[in-house]
Amino acid sequence: MAENTDLGLRLEGVTIALDGRRLLGIDTRIAPGEVLTVMGPSGSGKSTLLAAITGTLPPAFAMTGRVRLDGEDVTDRPTEARRIGILFQDELLFPHLSVGGNLAFGLSPQVKGRAARRARIDAALSDIGLEGFAGRDPATLSGGQRARVALMRMLLSDPRALLLDEAFSKLDAELRGQIRDLVFGIARARRLPVLQVTHDAADAAAGGGPIVAL
Repeated sequence: MAENTDLGLRLEGVTIALDGRRLLGIDTRIAPGEVLTVMGPSGSGKSTLLAAITGTLPPAFAMTGRVRLDGEDVTDRPTEARRIGILFQDELLFPHLSVGGNLAFGLSPQVKGRAARRARIDAALSDIGLEGFAGRDPATLSGGQRARVALMRMLLSDPRALLLDEAFSKLDAELRGQIRDLVFGIARARRLPVLQVTHDAADAAAGGGPIVAL
């Protein structure tokens, strides 16, 4: 059966310029469940590319080309309407909210009712090995636990694609492998196209997909 080439994340002739100077150009498709790795030195435009995909590109930059997700052109949609999740090297958990409160923030508004939302949060915690952690203060978690909560908060918003901005760079070697395997495993199981930017060759190898050098 032929693959539907509309599915996945398509960067169609995307170029980004600053003050008239072209920073980067990319034309590629990331299939569902595939990990594309973008590598390059600091200042090469890796994070700027992610900002263009999520719709958060600062006004000083100019972008041409189109961003398509499962065949839909999302280039001009507001960030929250694109359904593209992103993980950064810092977990960015809300310190004034419990673990459960952080997850509730990410939960899709389509899940209605307090009982249904609580059940979804409890199931999500079970999925990442943190049963019973809903009432915990994020400040009491280990680095690996915080990384897992940040991942699940993003996944609860039901994204259709996943971006990783040096997402594993602050974890120690053992944790890095665990969290990386968790992220890539979930992405493949949910058939999410993944674009990761990284300096780390091990991250690229773990992704198992094509590599683009900027």
